[in-house]
Amino acid sequence: MSLRNKKIVVTGGSRGLGLGLVEALVEQGASVTVVARGVEALDAVGARLGVATIRADVAEEGAAYRILSEVRPDVVVLNAGATPRMGRLDQLSWEDFSIAWETDVKAGLYWLQAALNLPLKPGSRVLVGSSGAAVTGSQLSGGYGGAKRMLWFMAKYANGVSLEKKLGIRFQAIVPRQMILGTGTGDAAAGAYSGSMGITPEQFVTRFGAPMPPRTFGDRVVSVLEDPQYAEGIVFGLNGDAGVTVMEGAAA
Repeated sequence: MSLRNKKIVVTGGSRGLGLGLVEALVEQGASVTVVARGVEALDAVGARLGVATIRADVAEEGAAYRILSEVRPDVVVLNAGATPRMGRLDQLSWEDFSIAWETDVKAGLYWLQAALNLPLKPGSRVLVGSSGAAVTGSQLSGGYGGAKRMLWFMAKYANGVSLEKKLGIRFQAIVPRQMILGTGTGDAAAGAYSGSMGITPEQFVTRFGAPMPPRTFGDRVVSVLEDPQYAEGIVFGLNGDAGVTVMEGAAA
């Protein structure tokens, strides 16, 4: 898939990993629409990169249908999510523990349903942001790891619906395999884990190998979209050392 002139919606694209992705997409000539809640960050990315912006809460049920109906994108990247409340299992309230379920998973459900029920046009792709915590867990972030694994499952479920309804839409999960400083979630997690070990966040993240700053993450996602070898996979791991790896291939 060449991304030039493709219409792409990125949720949570005004900061962190999402902003790195938007930068990479703009460089490829894509027509990008950024969806986020923060007015100042949206105004800044719109002015700097010349992208369209829409202010919305992605976990509001009508937002996905309204935005996808208006933009009719070729690609949707579900990147938005809440920063988890960090703490040990014995320290977290249910509200703290469940924040990723009430935001990330709820938003994922609404946007996947909108993509399937509108539906998006055949050949469209929807990338669902997950996390390495979905693989290994994350004992200091409550329900975050489970929520991110649920999004992984939901991408697979959505592929099943697309196949059953003969929609021709491909759903794929993106799994960053390391903590990334300069992002809300990465900074919170690295701060919590490094603090419990008596080291700095910078020292802690070296355990993951080569860094993958937001713009490098964006370039990795562009590879998933443009490289034919990734067209049929379901789950992709991204990191600084190995680049893009296929964690789950196409369903039989």
